[in-house]
Amino acid sequence: MGLAVLGRRSPGPSSGVTEAFKADKDSRKINLGVGAYRDGNGKPYVLESVKKAEELLNASKTDKEYLPITGLADFNKRAALLAYGADSVPLNDGAIAVTQSISGTGALRIGGAFLARHYPHSKVIYLPVPSWGNHTPIFRDSGLEVRGYRYFDKKTVGLDFEGLKADLRRSLNLHGYQAAPEQSIVLLHACAHNPTGVDPTQAQWAEISDIVKERQLFPFFDMAYQGFASGDTTRDAFAVRHFVSQGHQIALAQSFAKNMGLYGERVGAFSLVTADPAEKARVDSQLKIVIRPMYSNPPIHGALIANAILGDKALYAQWEGEVKGMADRIISMREKLFGMLTHDLQTPGEWSHIKSQIGMFSFTGLNPAQTKVLAEKAHVYMTADGRISMAGLNAGNIVHFAESVDAAVKGNL
Repeated sequence: MGLAVLGRRSPGPSSGVTEAFKADKDSRKINLGVGAYRDGNGKPYVLESVKKAEELLNASKTDKEYLPITGLADFNKRAALLAYGADSVPLNDGAIAVTQSISGTGALRIGGAFLARHYPHSKVIYLPVPSWGNHTPIFRDSGLEVRGYRYFDKKTVGLDFEGLKADLRRSLNLHGYQAAPEQSIVLLHACAHNPTGVDPTQAQWAEISDIVKERQLFPFFDMAYQGFASGDTTRDAFAVRHFVSQGHQIALAQSFAKNMGLYGERVGAFSLVTADPAEKARVDSQLKIVIRPMYSNPPIHGALIANAILGDKALYAQWEGEVKGMADRIISMREKLFGMLTHDLQTPGEWSHIKSQIGMFSFTGLNPAQTKVLAEKAHVYMTADGRISMAGLNAGNIVHFAESVDAAVKGNL
């Protein structure tokens, strides 16, 4: 019996960037496609709070027994507290169902499968255009139809707020997008939008919340960068907490890959705000039914690390300082790059978006031809749409990067 293998390409534009980077032997090469934090020397970074948490775990001689289907209970409580805040009414009322997940990807997959099975009003989810590349296959494989709403304005290299509002408000528009009918599911990036680095302001979030309520849309938040965007975990959770305070019953995917550097540990959480503890109990039961045939139960080690940090005042304070340090380093790279392109090199074009965008990623505004010549001539690697990981820049390579971009824009490479 043979297998019919369809001609579907494997995902991940950044994986091709990394392969090309590895094959390049030039000492000046820069990889700006990687979706993980790098320190000031371009090296992977293990947080000191993580190291201390692991020392505590080793000393306590934890076992390697299976976790329950929904994971480590204490971690779930503390993850929800980090996301929703201590004054969250549904959290304090015991009305939020939470399960540990296999990082943010796993949380999205659980949420997609749960909504495809149990959300009665729509099997369609609307994603911002553009969105993280894995969102579409995750939700399609969950059984949802994927459509888009306007988000990024290429002309301004910023938020297309009017287009976003129009697409969420109307069931039909004239711009090529099939806008969201009432009660559709809508995915929202809570902070540090991937891949653009463009976020709504708090005032704009309040408007979006009003439209979502008016149209009876179901908000599904992806929060992969809490604390990593601005350096402040409370500020980065504004959208989630505002929506909940306005009475929305949201779904939320959390990841601890970026903000704790636990990439390979695969630590995340999926949660749903329910009407009351009775509904929460029913949701908990159905989440177990979704998870059990998918992967049975989640891994323990990373959850124990995250739980130790979230549950210890000293470790928590140290972790918050480290998260702010990572965010501040990225912000400093944005400011330095902007200054070099605008003032030092006087590169043609408007580059203020480099500073106004937030988080790990930035849409530079470079076109595919320019990114191609940057790779071939300057050994600078990024995705073809001009997205770069700001964490890949440091004091040792930013001059080469800025000068190469300047040359590419001026047609001198």
